[in-house]
Amino acid sequence: MTQSRKPMSVYSMTGYATAQQTLAGDPSSATATAPAPARLGLEIRSVNSRFLDLAFRLPDELRAHEPALRELITASLKRGKVEVRAALESGGSDSVGQPSADLLQQLLAVQAGIRAQMPQARELSVADVLRIAGGSAPRAVPSAEMVTDLMRRALKELLEARRREGTRLLQMLQGHVAQLRALAQQALPLVPQLVAQQRARFVQRFAEALALASPAAGAGADASAAQASVSAEAAQDRALTEATAFAIRIDVAEEITRLDAHLQEIARLLDKGGEVGKRLDFLIQELHREANTLGSKSAALELTRISVDMKVLIEQMREQVQNIE
Repeated sequence: MTQSRKPMSVYSMTGYATAQQTLAGDPSSATATAPAPARLGLEIRSVNSRFLDLAFRLPDELRAHEPALRELITASLKRGKVEVRAALESGGSDSVGQPSADLLQQLLAVQAGIRAQMPQARELSVADVLRIAGGSAPRAVPSAEMVTDLMRRALKELLEARRREGTRLLQMLQGHVAQLRALAQQALPLVPQLVAQQRARFVQRFAEALALASPAAGAGADASAAQASVSAEAAQDRALTEATAFAIRIDVAEEITRLDAHLQEIARLLDKGGEVGKRLDFLIQELHREANTLGSKSAALELTRISVDMKVLIEQMREQVQNIE
């Protein structure tokens, strides 16, 4: 027995995620002269884009890990402008580190040499010494395994955020599809009504024109009656021809049929899920084209209103689809 395939989720390209890892106690992060940084922080944000566009903002200590991070992202994301930021945050911000005696002796020797050449130079302050001591301490470098594990955690959170946003977009698009179908059903019966009204109007106008042009009664009345009969038949034929041309000119059945086919395909893609953003964008363009044609053929205010309402909904769908992966 074949099981039905579970539909995939629809993902937005908009999302944000952060992840942090405490580095204290990591052997690869500690040195003899400086404690390990307290935390490694990773931040990922993404917005919509036609393609996958990656940008990294990494400290120098993590530059070597960029290829591995890029590989992880490209394996999980297909579209979107993605920015990755990482930071090594030093710990012990509430305490002041004690400079070593060797460092203090070096600073004194350097200061004495400078002031011998530049007597006007001021002496080092306590703040100067602490700043120099902090800057001279070597920065710890997290292991490659730690960086990639942190990226996997951040990516998992980002994908979940994009899935939640995609679900919201999916519900909005499904609602718009239902509204467009309802508008199309309103437009279909209007065309036969307009054709019937216009046909009656044509016949009435031709009959009025014949009545005004009929000859006076008197001699040759029989011939005139026969001619009037022929003219009336010709007028009716002309009215029917004009009505037929009018019906062809305002017939929107083909546009409604194509619009319904596009809506069916959009609904199918939304149910299917996955990477459907580009195909949806193309179908939205086709929907807009049919709605424009419907408006250009409009011969009544009601059809014009339906066309305008359709274009408003389609424009809203275009904005939403541009955020779908």
